[in-house]
Amino acid sequence: MDWSILNELSQLDTISEESNTQPVAIFKHSIRCPISATAKDRFERAWKKVADHKNLKVYYLDLINLRPISNEIATRFSIPHESPQIIVLKNGKVVYNESHYGINLEEILESV
Repeated sequence: MDWSILNELSQLDTISEESNTQPVAIFKHSIRCPISATAKDRFERAWKKVADHKNLKVYYLDLINLRPISNEIATRFSIPHESPQIIVLKNGKVVYNESHYGINLEEILESV
């Protein structure tokens, strides 16, 4: 899987803008949590099995080392923080938000 790395707070503006031309997802991952590791692995395996990703661009955020960005995501998009969590944006708005084992690529692609 070709992750785009989210490691600067200023990227959130870019991501919001990008979502006006293509759907964008942010995967918030805790490198210390086995549930997060399992959810990430399941997402990556599902990604490999799907031929049409509907032009979805996926950003990866290491929320342990970049907690201020994770906090800003929660504030900016008015969603409670979870870990692991995936947030999908389209036209600057959240169209999908799920956490833990609820993260489902099929549902994500249906939302975009």
